[in-house]
Amino acid sequence: MSLNNELKMEIYHTMYRAQQWEAGLMRMMDEGLVSGFFHSGRGQEGTEVPAVLTLHRDDYLLYDHRGCAHMIAKGMDLVSLYGDFLGNNLGSTRGLGAGIVHIADPERGVLGQSGTLGGGHVMAAGVGLSIKLRETEQVVMNFFGDGASNRGTFHEGLNVAGAWKLPVVYIVQNNGWAISTPVSYATAGGSFAQRGAAYDMPGITVDGMDPFAVYEAVQTAVDRARAGEGPSLIEAKLVRFRGHFEGDPGKYRGETELAAGVKRDPILFARAHLIETGLQTDESLQILEAAINDEITQARDKAMTGEVPGRERLAEFLYA
Repeated sequence: MSLNNELKMEIYHTMYRAQQWEAGLMRMMDEGLVSGFFHSGRGQEGTEVPAVLTLHRDDYLLYDHRGCAHMIAKGMDLVSLYGDFLGNNLGSTRGLGAGIVHIADPERGVLGQSGTLGGGHVMAAGVGLSIKLRETEQVVMNFFGDGASNRGTFHEGLNVAGAWKLPVVYIVQNNGWAISTPVSYATAGGSFAQRGAAYDMPGITVDGMDPFAVYEAVQTAVDRARAGEGPSLIEAKLVRFRGHFEGDPGKYRGETELAAGVKRDPILFARAHLIETGLQTDESLQILEAAINDEITQARDKAMTGEVPGRERLAEFLYA
């Protein structure tokens, strides 16, 4: 689909929705209701949301650990996502675990996450092979960070995807830091996109803070995959606004870098664009935002009514 005015509104609406959902989760964490780590996605909505909005309902998503904007853009229920972090029966896995790794919605193509970062590279190739063998026009999209790009599974997954022309779109969310290790220290060549040539696929670099540019770049890759022309590798350069995980003070990163990134907030960028081009007014957007805020509050309240599963669930899906 071309980037029309209606789609620009959907991108903004979904990014704001993801931001507010995450803010609600943060409040749950402050209240001691959520166990385990959370890796905030603030700053990266401008890549995750528009990229996923290029997909069809039956396309597949292998998300990364940074926020939940990709799952929200794929249409996952907000109550279900909260339930997953609360570990209760309203979650997508009905309480089998708590946190991002334990989210799955096969009906919407959300396949979950590997237990180790970088596992998605080869999982995506496997899903792509399934699509090719079944001769459908589906696509699988795999998100990962710059750190996971330097794992051996990156070579294995992209090599087979390129060799067999599989319908995979690989998206590197390059925020410059693999936890506290800068890309400049751990990565040779200075660019992830240029690696595409080694695997016989296009390698594209895009400004990950510009959601409209991301949409257009990813749509081209998705169209190419759907037409049977093989995979693409997209490097989105962006800035994460918080530490690697909640509780990480991020002292390894200079204040100037973070401040410059915050000024380019993709949500504020899209909002300003809608007003400047006359598509919306500040007042109309405030009405939309208030409705989303109410939706988030209702989702949180409903998720809190869920029940933690009992011992009878321990052996479910266990085969031995």
